[in-house]
Amino acid sequence: MELRCSVPAYKNPKKTRQYSNEFKSKAVKLSHLKGASVKGVAESLGIHPFMLSRWRKEYREGKIVSDNREKLVKKPRTVSENERIRQLEKQVQQLKTENDLLKKWQQFLAERQRKSSGS
Repeated sequence: MELRCSVPAYKNPKKTRQYSNEFKSKAVKLSHLKGASVKGVAESLGIHPFMLSRWRKEYREGKIVSDNREKLVKKPRTVSENERIRQLEKQVQQLKTENDLLKKWQQFLAERQRKSSGS
């Protein structure tokens, strides 16, 4: 009795293709064109749409650069800048409230003056 395996023995496992940063950045730029979809661009380039989506994320994060120059990544604000912005927003809100109150007071005085002059 002879046993045979129907599953072929792989001598060379499938190699993962390596793409250059230039190729990745061009693919990302193509996917951002008006009317282009991630799925359509991925199919035309022969890659999986998930891979292109991942490249788009990496491009946004500055991990993929189209040329040898460094990509300018927006520096996160320091804590003191964020605190200053929060204080200014609070101050703006307070001033708006005061302004509204002054407008109401002005209307009240104008009505009071009309009533007193009309009597």
